[in-house]
Amino acid sequence: MHFAQYYLDCLSQASYLIGDETTGRAVLVDPRRDIDAYLADAEASGLRIELVIETHIHADFLSGHLELARATGAAIAFGAAAETGFPSRRLHDGERLHLGPDDATGVTLTVLATPGHTPESICLLVHEDPQDAEPFGVLTGDTLFVGDVGRPDLLSAAGRSPQDMGGHLYRSLHSKLLPLPDATRVFPAHGAGSACGRNLSTETSSTIGAQRRLNYALQPMSQDAFVRLVTADQPATPGYFAHDVALNRDGHPLLEQTPPPALTLDEAVAARDARAAALLDCRPLSAYTRAHVAGSLHAGLDTRFAEYAGSVIAPDTPLVLLAEPGKESEARTRLARIGYDQVIGHVPDPSAALAAHPALTVTSHRITTHEIPADPDQLVDVRNPAEYAAGALPGARNIPLAALPSHIDSLDPGRPVTLYCRTGNRSVIAAALLESRGFGDVCDVVGGYEAVVVG
Repeated sequence: MHFAQYYLDCLSQASYLIGDETTGRAVLVDPRRDIDAYLADAEASGLRIELVIETHIHADFLSGHLELARATGAAIAFGAAAETGFPSRRLHDGERLHLGPDDATGVTLTVLATPGHTPESICLLVHEDPQDAEPFGVLTGDTLFVGDVGRPDLLSAAGRSPQDMGGHLYRSLHSKLLPLPDATRVFPAHGAGSACGRNLSTETSSTIGAQRRLNYALQPMSQDAFVRLVTADQPATPGYFAHDVALNRDGHPLLEQTPPPALTLDEAVAARDARAAALLDCRPLSAYTRAHVAGSLHAGLDTRFAEYAGSVIAPDTPLVLLAEPGKESEARTRLARIGYDQVIGHVPDPSAALAAHPALTVTSHRITTHEIPADPDQLVDVRNPAEYAAGALPGARNIPLAALPSHIDSLDPGRPVTLYCRTGNRSVIAAALLESRGFGDVCDVVGGYEAVVVG
């Protein structure tokens, strides 16, 4: 059997290539949109990708099922409850997918219907041979993570209550996954940092036995207690999630990886003023805070770039990138992974361009923990709810970064705003957003809450 995991740190996302080496037949599960690595590995291993399987309709990234179908001719498959705007196959509970020479030998995948995170969620039980007494492992999608389980609240806007979906998730875990042998390897679709859960481990695989012992959500408890537990204090949902669900369900333009055209700084500002383009500064935090274009937004390529950009920029907004030299193509690809394709240009060397245009340049207002006013006017904690609940500055109001665009009207732009997060990264992104919306007196705390606690 050929089994490969592809883990994308910047989105905490995992995909899998599984093939039978005797026949060369293979499936790809939960692929990202830039597919070159999969194609190269399949070719090197003598595999033909015949089927692309999605464990569910993803919200946190734009999947590559359409790109793979074009490149390989593979069919696309979802769980039986899925409805798509393009031709796709339905996989039913208990269905077996044989990659070997016949139904009795070779690599076999068994479909497990596991609704809860979404109605169409499935897991895939992997056997190297259908006669094996124990499975090799199980691909758990967003149903079971290492250290956590899938959140059941993402479909609230679609009329599905978190309590109803949480009940489905409890039954899926206890009827389909926990009965598996302890040695069964667990391969989830996400790891630490993903907004699809709140307690994901940095480990990218585990076993059913380890999760039975260590996963807080799998400890003995009633369904009602489980639902209360997994619906509380989930991370704020980035604004692009609904956009990606629609594109993954209904179809999207195929990825084009051409370099964005070069613009002068004057041309970039003109695009902002004439076309409502967002100037997205992708440089490291230190470079951005030292000097940036007034009104520009920030998300550093050395952070969770696409997620943060998608948290503060509306889908389909024209974008001009201000990235370090040679980094513009990387920025464009990472934005494309969440379906942000409207990159209209980039400034080739923004630091040099800013030095040559001091009239367009501003410096971020940052304060140390010792400079926080005794009674700050508007003190905003932009961390996620669970972080805030574990400890916060007195008088701070919790507006997670991903929720800030929809809650800006609750803040007074005519009064000072002080922002902080855990270490000072998200607060700079939040400050840039407020400044772009006309807030005149915004500062953030260097080092964030950790600096307050430490010293």
